[in-house]
Amino acid sequence: MTDLPPFHIAFPVHDIAAARRFWGETMGCAEGRNAEDWVDFDFYGHQIVAHQAPGVIADGARGSNRVDGHDVPVPHFGVVLDMEAWKTLADRLTAAGIAFDIEPHIRFEGQPGEQATMFFRDPSGNAIEMKAFADRSNLFAAH
Repeated sequence: MTDLPPFHIAFPVHDIAAARRFWGETMGCAEGRNAEDWVDFDFYGHQIVAHQAPGVIADGARGSNRVDGHDVPVPHFGVVLDMEAWKTLADRLTAAGIAFDIEPHIRFEGQPGEQATMFFRDPSGNAIEMKAFADRSNLFAAH
């Protein structure tokens, strides 16, 4: 697989201090530029920006789609890790007491797109999926 350009995503949070604790301490993302109401984080080489926007965070009611027997929250974002990094993160999140929307598990087991996945939320309710493939060439494998 070739090097990919880093993506950038900005997302709303209700509390910058809570975002710093979650993204910085729990997720282990280094902090970059910041101001009173926003902060950049290095999310596995990608730039994510938490913007304080309390009016945007609603009651948590969002959509979902059924995928391999689970209700996957929509919208969500995340990163595809190697399997070892995914397992390390799953262990770290479990030890930190993070509540999973979908517990760490293997999805599409035995199929071309088999992958490790987990879903959880930041303190503002933003859904995050972290996944890994034993063989990353299966990232876009069709069923």
